[in-house]
Amino acid sequence: MAEVDFTIGHKEYRIGAADGEERLLQRAAQLLDAEAQQILSQAGRVPEPRLLLLAGLMLADRFAGMEDRAEKAERMVTRLQQNPPKVEVPVIPSELKESMAELAARAESLAERLSEQEAEEGR
Repeated sequence: MAEVDFTIGHKEYRIGAADGEERLLQRAAQLLDAEAQQILSQAGRVPEPRLLLLAGLMLADRFAGMEDRAEKAERMVTRLQQNPPKVEVPVIPSELKESMAELAARAESLAERLSEQEAEEGR
């Protein structure tokens, strides 16, 4: 079992952690310390038990909000899986395709004639 040192607010702690869980404990301590630092910056010196309680409550509130968002997202995913949105791909009528091809051919023909005229004038 490894021991992990960390600081929360203005106090240092050392706690034993199962092998391989040291990083998880460090991350949790960093999150709690970030909340504690925010409290200290707003309220100044706060007794340790109250600081830990307030920081824990702030994290719990954030966690509850994230749970709510995750539940909404899961409901939306389920709804989309049950009723996938219909995607309509516009179909260009064949008459329009033919007209567009004819216009393109005319434009190319006009461009060729214009190039030929410019070439003759340039001689």
